[in-house]
Amino acid sequence: MRLADRITAVDAHAGGEPGRVITDGVFDVPGSTMFEKKTHLETEGDHLRKLMLREPRGYPAMNCNVILPPTHPDADAGFVIMEQTEYPAMSGSNTICVTTVLIETGMVPVSEPVTELVLEAPAGLVPVRAAVSNGKVTGVTFENVPAYAVHLDRTIDVPHLGEVVVDVAWGGMFYVIAEAEQFGLELVPDEGREIARLGRMIQAAAAEQLPAVHPENPAYSGVTISQLSGPPSHPDASRKNAVVVATGGVDWDRPETWTGALDRSPCGTGTCAKMAALFAKGEFGLEEDFRHEGVLGTIWTGRLIREAKVGDNRAVVPTLTGRAWISGYSEYVIDPADPFPEGYTVGDIWGTGS
Repeated sequence: MRLADRITAVDAHAGGEPGRVITDGVFDVPGSTMFEKKTHLETEGDHLRKLMLREPRGYPAMNCNVILPPTHPDADAGFVIMEQTEYPAMSGSNTICVTTVLIETGMVPVSEPVTELVLEAPAGLVPVRAAVSNGKVTGVTFENVPAYAVHLDRTIDVPHLGEVVVDVAWGGMFYVIAEAEQFGLELVPDEGREIARLGRMIQAAAAEQLPAVHPENPAYSGVTISQLSGPPSHPDASRKNAVVVATGGVDWDRPETWTGALDRSPCGTGTCAKMAALFAKGEFGLEEDFRHEGVLGTIWTGRLIREAKVGDNRAVVPTLTGRAWISGYSEYVIDPADPFPEGYTVGDIWGTGS
């Protein structure tokens, strides 16, 4: 991989979740598929993720995407998703941010009132329909990879919390999902610190106790993200949720490591995982709207459009509709004399395992 002297990026947020999009300055990422390019960045070029997501250029809740030429003939653009501790196969908020940036910066041909694209993510092809008015993206609907339940109503032992009943489902990442009411949480912004602490603890315990391996790509394994679910605050919402992203390792003897970063959006792949779990329980069906509320009160709409198979697992194909807004345009540089060429983390906001 080769980097230019200056990296050009567009900052955006989808429903409140920040998603930086690198539009220029990253060249020659080897790989014959977007998954292989993701793997190369992960194993050989991880300094780019650290550079863009750690301080002074990033912060714990930040995500970053690299737009790359597609490797599949049916795709209009490719992208690799970089988060604080992993390179996900798929991300809803990042897909919405990437689509918005591609269209509003003119990187792809645009038609109104609808622009159709096919994006290539590490998980595969992602068909997208964007509503466009006067050059602005007013809504993005994408068809996600098939989602499926792995574990339902399983009891895990969370150190320092006790027994917690959870589901595990794939929506582009492996989510552990627990009801927030058992912890007395309403999933509001003022509870952010406690949500991040509990969500991270539940995720760490689930990763240890509930195996999860994608049957079609074993490279995707392990529960890496958590979701707390509860009744909605908004009268038009179906459910409310808060997703917690890991920002470092957990040491059960050190409480300062029991934390993560709170997803500010209703979470796209998390919504898909929740719908898959509800479908597997017989509590949600095909062609029904699932309006999922995030901690900021933003709402995204999910829908299951058909059944599918993932290995031997009964799965469903979800769509997700949300919106993003561009918040800035930036160029990033690395001074050769900078003592922190990959950035840094400090324990006041990052924890100690970053």
